Amino acid sequence: MPIKFYNPTTPGRRGMSSTDYRGLSKVEPERSLLEPVKKHSGRNSYGRITVRHHGGGNRRKYRVIDFKRDKVGIEAEVLTLEYDPNRSAFIALLQYEDGEKRYIIAPNGLKVGDKVIAGPEADIKVGNALPLLNIPVGTVIHNIEMYPGKGAQLVRSAGNSAQLMAKENGFALLRLPSTELRNVPINCMATIGQVSNIDHENIKIGKAGRKRHMGWRPTVRGSVMNPNDHPHGGGEGKSPIGRPGPVTPWGKPTLGYKTRDKKKASNKYIVRRRNGK
Repeated sequence: MPIKFYNPTTPGRRGMSSTDYRGLSKVEPERSLLEPVKKHSGRNSYGRITVRHHGGGNRRKYRVIDFKRDKVGIEAEVLTLEYDPNRSAFIALLQYEDGEKRYIIAPNGLKVGDKVIAGPEADIKVGNALPLLNIPVGTVIHNIEMYPGKGAQLVRSAGNSAQLMAKENGFALLRLPSTELRNVPINCMATIGQVSNIDHENIKIGKAGRKRHMGWRPTVRGSVMNPNDHPHGGGEGKSPIGRPGPVTPWGKPTLGYKTRDKKKASNKYIVRRRNGK
């Protein structure tokens, strides 16, 4: 989709841009595939904030997405291409030959009226879903399962794609968008093509209020807080942080501090981390 720019009629409009949605279907979402979304404002079951800077935002309904693509061998027609407020990618409404409707993440290049199918015998065509075993090496894919039958967990956001690099010993080697090389069981499902809305990364928010509409609350720098609120706080005037390196509000090193468990069972599937180590 192209990017829409605005005339500088106000300071917020100056430099603002958004996705031009004219290529999408102007229809209401499929009501049978909607679910309510309860807001928690970053709070856990005790009412304590565990994720900062969450709260407010526009009300929205969740679109139930078919990440499993488990209707094998049944062809489906693309009825609509729609906006989804819960994700950066667009979604496509499919109607199968048996009448069932499902949403999928729309790949780039999929159009209304196209036919897609899932299963080992499917063609290597944009929107079709196949096991990694049946996908040729070098193919660009997205919506990838990590465990067979669990549903897609990898490469689902706008403009992303992975590449199938090799197949051996029951695993497929993938190059992920982060440049990480990872082995995935070869009977996991993946969808052909690149995720839609490629220009999403070029959008300029333009004003603080637009971010509040998305449910983001303000982020305050630690250096302007008091010492009892943040390790960077305090001092007369504008002061340095007073430490060898920046830290989180709870004193943990930031800027690359590793939080992944060194004993995590799936570490053995990572051939090369995204930082090249």
